[in-house]
Amino acid sequence: MSTIGLVTMYLIIQLIVFFSILPIDVNRKRKFLIPANEVGAPENPKILKKTFYSIGITTIIFTIIYLLMKYEYLDLKNIIS
Repeated sequence: MSTIGLVTMYLIIQLIVFFSILPIDVNRKRKFLIPANEVGAPENPKILKKTFYSIGITTIIFTIIYLLMKYEYLDLKNIIS
């Protein structure tokens, strides 16, 4: 698989994992109500922590898929066609 294909596959996995992790560990109870803010919006969404978790999980999943493709246990060309 080409480099562009591998980067595209990594980014797609990254988006799926990030949006799956995003709603985890969200505290919606607010101590201070600020006017013009959404009531259900969390005070601290912990985006940086979730980004690092999603990068780690994505790297593990991508490495497994890459090794399966390299040793021909997973052949995406035959699956697509």
